Amino acid sequence: MANRIRRERGTTISELRWPIEKAEFAEISDKWTPKLVVKSFELVWSAYDLLKTDILTKIDCTKASKHIEKNINSLLQLRISRLMTGYEPFDVQHEVPEFETSLSDKAQPPSYDIAFILRSNERIILPLEAKVLKTDKAISKYINEVKSNFLTCRYSPFSSQAGMLGYCLGNNSQETFNNISTALPCNLSDHPNFMDRDHKISDHQRNVPVGKTYPVEFRCHHLLLQLSKEPNVKQASRKRKSQKN
Repeated sequence: MANRIRRERGTTISELRWPIEKAEFAEISDKWTPKLVVKSFELVWSAYDLLKTDILTKIDCTKASKHIEKNINSLLQLRISRLMTGYEPFDVQHEVPEFETSLSDKAQPPSYDIAFILRSNERIILPLEAKVLKTDKAISKYINEVKSNFLTCRYSPFSSQAGMLGYCLGNNSQETFNNISTALPCNLSDHPNFMDRDHKISDHQRNVPVGKTYPVEFRCHHLLLQLSKEPNVKQASRKRKSQKN
């Protein structure tokens, strides 16, 4: 079935420019090296710090009622761009289409909220998907994004890593992480490069479509970005510890 759909679908300009054979998939998945992945998420966190300074500390986000997710995505991507030096081997873009998993010429391709795109092959994308979490328990859409899109290879077909951004209006990040871990289910671990951030990782086996050789092993990065002015539990604990020292 998958092969039939593939034959019916036309060829994009990107596919003409960067054709990918089955034998190349292992090499492609390695192009997002651990160093590049870390650099990408360092940019996300630094951009979030700018967003807090520029906007979040000056307003009450709980009063926003329209297009919160899209608005934050756009604001965050702008600040990532401002922080980039131009020497990175990737670009960043808001609302990036994934043509690889489009089902037909008439169907709209899936798109990522924010994505890092390799300059050497612009079909190879490290995607970020975002969801507003109004409370510590309101995670159903977040969980569905991981299960229905990332773990089925609909999202991130050429990359073995990707990120979920939780825009939190609740204040207890640890409780949110616990709920995510239970609902997926998975083990959430600290990332060694982001021990002072609300940044966890989980490792999964993906369901790769028949006839495809996308990476099976998949790592999901879970970043909780607080929109509230009030410090969350983890941040407050760090501040108290710092003051004691």
